[in-house]
Amino acid sequence: MEIRYLGGPTAVLEIGGVRLLTDPTFDAPGDYPIGNRALTKTAGPASGAAELGAVDAVLLSHDQHPDNLDRAGRDYLASVPLVLSTGSAAGRLGSSVRALPNWTSVTVGDGLRVTGVPAQHGPDGTEHLVGEVTGFVLSGDGLPTVYVSGDNASLDVVREIAGRFGSVDVALLFAGGARTPLVDGYLTLTSEDAVTAAEILGARHVVPLHFEHWAHFTQGRDTVEKAFAGFGERLRLLAPGETTEIP
Repeated sequence: MEIRYLGGPTAVLEIGGVRLLTDPTFDAPGDYPIGNRALTKTAGPASGAAELGAVDAVLLSHDQHPDNLDRAGRDYLASVPLVLSTGSAAGRLGSSVRALPNWTSVTVGDGLRVTGVPAQHGPDGTEHLVGEVTGFVLSGDGLPTVYVSGDNASLDVVREIAGRFGSVDVALLFAGGARTPLVDGYLTLTSEDAVTAAEILGARHVVPLHFEHWAHFTQGRDTVEKAFAGFGERLRLLAPGETTEIP
């Protein structure tokens, strides 16, 4: 498996001959409106959509927030043969998006199974404020098992996923400890909770995503590095544009 980190929640995953992209965000730094407020992007991606090339599918955790799907990311979806996301995203974005309900699966390529799994984008009882979000588990015969958390803040959700799938080979954890005035609590995992999530999952390797490049993140590269200090080479903390291979 090969993973290239582009920035924010966006990474290219190559596994079993299939090329996937997580949460496309290609816009430049700046303020991006969301309702009557805005989220501030502090850095752009390592490369734009034009340099990315074709992918077989996009794994879209949700569409309602510009730090997970921005204007250029929306434009990019038009060129993708398959976009897997929530039922809400399918309703808003149209026929280019296929809803992948929790615990249901679709096969991409010659045997890569993509399963939708729960994600909770904030404390209990806040879904009506933040909207529907999903995560993904990738698996297949002879392939590593990979968990992509999406914007999940709940360790109980991680326990439920581990109860279904057991240990994973790779955990891609959205770990910026995001906060906004909309919700009293974290919207994504903190660095410390990401460590706990990795331990719950028995993850052989951990690749943090969505921990930098936005002003509403309360934690970042330094806290991730500190929290995962005991993980050694199991932690793959990538710089934007960097690629890692998972044996």
